[in-house]
Amino acid sequence: MTQSPIDPAVYDDLKDAAGAEFVVELVTTFLDEAPGMIAELRIALETEDNDGFRRAAHSLKSNANVFGAHALAAPARELELTGTAQATPDVLALLERVDLEFVRASAALKSMQNE
Repeated sequence: MTQSPIDPAVYDDLKDAAGAEFVVELVTTFLDEAPGMIAELRIALETEDNDGFRRAAHSLKSNANVFGAHALAAPARELELTGTAQATPDVLALLERVDLEFVRASAALKSMQNE
């Protein structure tokens, strides 16, 4: 069985601390804004905008960690730590992981909201 892309303990702690209704709003906002963060990563990479690349990676990492989406946060963190927006094979592979993990995290978060 595949491990959930969302750490249920982190998600439950967030619900306990912030309330289930507020978490629904947070998740909705994240699901709306994360594709833009990923697009910002790609644009910064294309334009070799190091600061923009680090900011977008940091934002995605931080937001993913709020929900316990550690599998999404991990490649975003690695991108943040690269320090430069260079389209190396490693960076491109990390971007592919970000895309994949966002799809997995998105589906899991939507499912968790319906529970």
